[in-house]
Amino acid sequence: MKKIEERIRERASAHYDYMVQTRRYLHKNPEVSFKEFETTEYIAHELKKLNIRVERPLETGCVGIIEGDKPGPVIALRADIDALAMDEEGDAKREFFSDRPGVAHCCGHDAHSANLLGTANILNDLRDEIRGKVLLIFQPAEEKLPGGGRLLTESGFLHDQGVDEIYGMHMNPVYETGQVALKAGPLMARPDEFEIEITGKGGHAAAPHQTVDPVVILANVISQFQTIVSRSIDPAEPAVVTIGKVWAGSAHNVIPAKANMIGTVRTFSKETADVIKGRMDQILKGVTEGAGGSYKFEFNEGYPAVINDEACTAKLRKAADGVLEKNEMIELDKPIMAGEDFAFYQQEFPGAFFFLGIASDEADSRWNWHHPKYNIDEKAFLIGSALMAQLVLGNHD
Repeated sequence: MKKIEERIRERASAHYDYMVQTRRYLHKNPEVSFKEFETTEYIAHELKKLNIRVERPLETGCVGIIEGDKPGPVIALRADIDALAMDEEGDAKREFFSDRPGVAHCCGHDAHSANLLGTANILNDLRDEIRGKVLLIFQPAEEKLPGGGRLLTESGFLHDQGVDEIYGMHMNPVYETGQVALKAGPLMARPDEFEIEITGKGGHAAAPHQTVDPVVILANVISQFQTIVSRSIDPAEPAVVTIGKVWAGSAHNVIPAKANMIGTVRTFSKETADVIKGRMDQILKGVTEGAGGSYKFEFNEGYPAVINDEACTAKLRKAADGVLEKNEMIELDKPIMAGEDFAFYQQEFPGAFFFLGIASDEADSRWNWHHPKYNIDEKAFLIGSALMAQLVLGNHD
């Protein structure tokens, strides 16, 4: 009899066309965070066709449940389903461009969903091999706070199902198609956000001495912010403070009354984030009061950092060994500063997150996440769906 790894790979190949068609359908019909109603109905319909029980613990998104005939662990596999509020570009995917202006799958969640539906088909074909229970999580709203991962975790549904381990992935254009990149411990950062409004005293540009210029105050604050990481954070501790948007004024000869900026702070611990938040407030207070202005400062805590469980990462590594060709697995030596709400699951359950390479010149899929030309090499489905199935079927203790 063939090894389970061979059977999984065969089934992945058999369902490859289905995954491609599914991804392209979802790509043409994107929906933004918390509005994924049609996407949810589509996924639920596909699961029900396989006689997989479907639960709806949140308003959007769903969970497919497969119970094996033999005792074993409860393993959850997660995909996110929401799209971004943006327009897309790129000839390589033009035939299945979004039909909805201002909404596009430029982060690959359409592909994550199609990949997990492919895994559902593989597991359905090999149901007799399943030990324990499998949860196929199609999660809404990864792109928007408070995050679908947080809401699903807080709902208690996963606890009620007795989840033992959870695994997730993100397709990544940094790596060649089919490569798998993983790392135990810290993998992705905690992405907090901030909003700042500086209030001064507006007036005519020709009489700045009669004003309190909030633009100059804002410029000084931005310059001071650049010293926070370099002078207030341990050099061995990864941290980023980025200003994402600045705006003020209405005309070339008017000094405005207000100036605003928004941005993000990336760290790997709440303690470091709190230090940065405190320093930002100190700088704002000193600079604005010194110039005769005032400020409003909001610091919104985002997702926790993605910290991969050592044991789950070892199981992921073992599963990847069963699916990949030689030299296709990459052990990362350092984390990245992007964030992921998969972290909320890891606050409650042992879990591991990994990256699946999608980069190829043929597919024009080397564009980064959130770029309007973001695309994937669909051949990655052959690895991604098989690896998810291998975590269930080929990795029992």
